[in-house]
Amino acid sequence: MREYKPDFNRLRKVLLREGEPDRVPFYELFADGVVVEKYVGKPLSPEATVEFYWRLGFDYVALESVGFQYDLRWRQTEDTAALSKGKRSYVDNNHGLIQSRGDFDAYPWPEINRECAREFVEAQKCMPDGMKLIYTVGGVLENVTQLMGFLPFSYALYEDPGLVSDMFEKTGQDLLVLVQTILDNVDTRELGAVVLGDDMGDANSTLIAPELLRKYALPWHKKLAELVHSCDLPFVLHSCGNLAAIMDDLIDDVKIDAKHSFEDKILPVTEAKRRYGDRIAILGGIDMNFLCTANPEAIRRYVRKVIEICAPGGGYALGSGNSVANYIPLENYLAMLDEGRRIGAYPLSV
Repeated sequence: MREYKPDFNRLRKVLLREGEPDRVPFYELFADGVVVEKYVGKPLSPEATVEFYWRLGFDYVALESVGFQYDLRWRQTEDTAALSKGKRSYVDNNHGLIQSRGDFDAYPWPEINRECAREFVEAQKCMPDGMKLIYTVGGVLENVTQLMGFLPFSYALYEDPGLVSDMFEKTGQDLLVLVQTILDNVDTRELGAVVLGDDMGDANSTLIAPELLRKYALPWHKKLAELVHSCDLPFVLHSCGNLAAIMDDLIDDVKIDAKHSFEDKILPVTEAKRRYGDRIAILGGIDMNFLCTANPEAIRRYVRKVIEICAPGGGYALGSGNSVANYIPLENYLAMLDEGRRIGAYPLSV
């Protein structure tokens, strides 16, 4: 597929809701490394990641800072996906590494330096003309709950609010310094946007009470958005779950430019476009369960419906409801993109 020419301006136009671009662009939070390796036929590297996004028809490359990572307590299970990684790791929600003031004081907080930007610098060396990088930074609530374990964190909200407050203060400040470090050490002319990945909900509600999110997490979201906006970059929120109770806060106070991650059983992307599409851009939304279980022709029909509803007027980019996970059949994912290319040119023909 080489009939397209990458141009980040078409995605920027979507993120800032500046009307219809020449075609509906693609958007993903990230792609599993094994998927990248399978598609490009090369070991994972910044160069392979760039090639993956370029060959699939994206206008950007999604990267995280590999030089910054909190130590967490991990658990593992068998990875049964078609493109198995052998073991699948997940954070221990019952026992975090910081459950007391003593743990907080003794924790080996990672250093933030220019090494955090190394992968971005390497990727910029091989970026095709027209493409830009999008930087994804881990969220404030996610980091706190993973460091503490969600169960101990939940108790601490009521039993040790001082520790909880200090956890948000420390991780929030770290993320601000981290984003500033990336901005200081990469060519920002090649940076297209910054994404905050902070899962804050489950299928029914926010993970903690909305007033607690407003107290602890959203002020840091706002500070990150202000920093990103000061560099004339769009600020995107990726968050799973039902966020209906705080969407007005995210749009009007935090001032996100776009929202990513949608699930049909919570809020279908078509309904999200109807509710919020006049205030923020809507990204992705091809339901993960459907992508995994449907056949390619059914996926094509689904994509046509989503584009018909979401794409008119702009402000929409096509992609999965979450990420290019290794359990999505590759032929299904490619069918989604191919249908988007086929019918996504403006003026729309669906």
